[in-house]
Amino acid sequence: MRPRFFVVYLIAALVIAVDQWTKQWAASTIPPLIGYTVIPGFFDLVNVRNRGAAFGFLNRSDIEWQFWLFFAAAVTAVLAIIAMTRSAKSNPYLFTGFGLIMGGAIGNLIDRIRFRAVIDFLDFHIGGYHWPAFNVADMGICVGAFFVCLAVYKHK
Repeated sequence: MRPRFFVVYLIAALVIAVDQWTKQWAASTIPPLIGYTVIPGFFDLVNVRNRGAAFGFLNRSDIEWQFWLFFAAAVTAVLAIIAMTRSAKSNPYLFTGFGLIMGGAIGNLIDRIRFRAVIDFLDFHIGGYHWPAFNVADMGICVGAFFVCLAVYKHK
């Protein structure tokens, strides 16, 4: 296996493992729709199921096609990352980003296949502003996108 693939797959595997472990912990520890305050006025742990995309977009139980849309998007993202990893010049920022995104996509895909929804449990708010609940896979995707942007910026 080429070193670039090893890096991408290792990072993806770590994201998937941490994501699935933390979601299992949240689902078995936190009652659904009930939160535990960790830092008052800032951070709660919750157990919510999100059938939609990031930030609850399309989070409705009456839209069945959304499962197939997000399934196809995750599979397409993983295949695109494999293809881009094969053809890209050596760039540690890029391969780190690819691994994080791949791990996040697969982590959420596992939930969609198992539960037809993604388990979200990290819930931040400041005053009247509330950030939608998210999970480790979502963090992987967002931080991975940052690394990909950094790789593009540093390449110029």
